[in-house]
Amino acid sequence: MGTYNRFDLLITAGEGCYCFDEKGNRYTDLTSGIGVNCLGYCDREWADAVSEQAHTLSHTSNLFYTEPCVKLAKTLCDRTGAKKVFFANSGAEANEGAIKVARKYSYDKYGGGRNTVITLKNSFHGRTITTLAATGQDVFHNYFFPFTEGFRYVESGNMDALKEQFDDSVCAVMIEFIQGEGGVIPQDTEYVKALRSFCDEKDVLLIADEVQTGVGRTGKFLACENYGITPDVTTFAKGLGGGLPIGAVAVYGKAENVMGFSSHGSTFGGNPIVCAGALKVLERIDDAFLADVVKKGEYARKKLVGAKGVESVTGAGLMIGIKPTDKKSADVVKKGIERGVLMLTAKDKIRLLPPLNITVKQLDEALDILLEILAE
Repeated sequence: MGTYNRFDLLITAGEGCYCFDEKGNRYTDLTSGIGVNCLGYCDREWADAVSEQAHTLSHTSNLFYTEPCVKLAKTLCDRTGAKKVFFANSGAEANEGAIKVARKYSYDKYGGGRNTVITLKNSFHGRTITTLAATGQDVFHNYFFPFTEGFRYVESGNMDALKEQFDDSVCAVMIEFIQGEGGVIPQDTEYVKALRSFCDEKDVLLIADEVQTGVGRTGKFLACENYGITPDVTTFAKGLGGGLPIGAVAVYGKAENVMGFSSHGSTFGGNPIVCAGALKVLERIDDAFLADVVKKGEYARKKLVGAKGVESVTGAGLMIGIKPTDKKSADVVKKGIERGVLMLTAKDKIRLLPPLNITVKQLDEALDILLEILAE
């Protein structure tokens, strides 16, 4: 339908952090499919796990158990401290599920009328009618009226603003610890901790949208670990599947038993092939792997901060935002393609989401090209 402003590049194959066009030209991909290919293109162990499952059991309805789905749920809960998990097919679906959890929690405990979700300005939570409504950017609130009701937006980092918008109709606050699409903007630690305490005090759920920040992207398995807090609901997608579509809603503590029989569902959620791939991702992302992500992120920042053409650098781990001093981010990305490096934009910034297992040498070579473009 022409909904994507695609670059004039046809990708035909990939291996690790490299991909190739139909002419055999090689590109270093610092986008990893917008954070999806956390182990790079066609990782051998991941591909073998997916292939083996595809030859064993491809799909069955959620009327029955499958081993990969059960194992993934148990592994994800053990890894995060969550009590239960629901599998969907995307980040938007996961965020829809989280909103349903929050509204049902309040309905069950307080009755009707307590259904407003507060989100942050500059946030991004998805492309469905409801998650567009949850997104705190006016540019997304067009064309598709009427949008789902029950959302309010407050300035990020401002507890006074949140308290002004709070009343007895609020059931949840939804947050990205680093606003990815909004410009790779991290939240302040004291603000996050104050928000956690406020949600506890008011008995509203704190929903963490970790679609982009989760599964090792920031150097911790979940970005919330960088802040020393635990949400009531966490959403996953992107890197969890390692290249296949998946979303997940993980619930903690008082949100554990909110959802029950018939309260939610998905035909493809928990698909055995997808879950087999996700299990391999979780197996690979251990403490040593995460420490390496931190090391590479620190290396990249050291190389970028203060370099010619770089005004500022934001983010954490291998989620990096670079604001150019005198160039448009879109122009830099376009020149990068011409020179064999794929990058993303996030508003006025260049956004880097390389595969988490990219080597320092591979990262270094790509950053050299980026810095050459910025210095011109």
